[in-house]
Parts: sequence; C-alpha cells; structure tokens
Amino acid sequence: MKLHYYAETDSLYIELNGAAGTRTIEVVEGINVDLDANGDVVGFDIDHASGKLDLSRVETFALPPATAAE
Repeated sequence: MKLHYYAETDSLYIELNGAAGTRTIEVVEGINVDLDANGDVVGFDIDHASGKLDLSRVETFALPPATAAE
C-alpha cells in the first residue's frame, strides 16, 4: 500500500496495489474508489484531503511481517 499526496490539488491517493484502475465510482462527494477490470478495489482518491483528514502523521498497527517477495 502506498499513500500519494498531491499538494497542487490537495488530494490524497491511497494505492492498495499496483493494478490499473479501469473504473471509478464516487462514493460521496470528493471521495472516489478505483476498481480494476475484475471489480476489485485498487485505490481511493480523496479530494480536499487536508480539510478532511489529519495529514500530519500516519500510524500503522499490527501489520503482518514483510515477505521475501516484497
């Protein structure tokens, strides 16, 4: 998973995997979900992110150990 912040548009993209998105669904105004060809979620796009989220820090909890393939 990768987080991409774009200051010029104040948007945050949460990439869940490297698959190409083929369809986007707006869940609520300013929050979009990208789906791959199979309908699986590949990422989330959040417009005006700094007004919706605290972007000053990122925390992770109980992540599984990394595998050798990563």
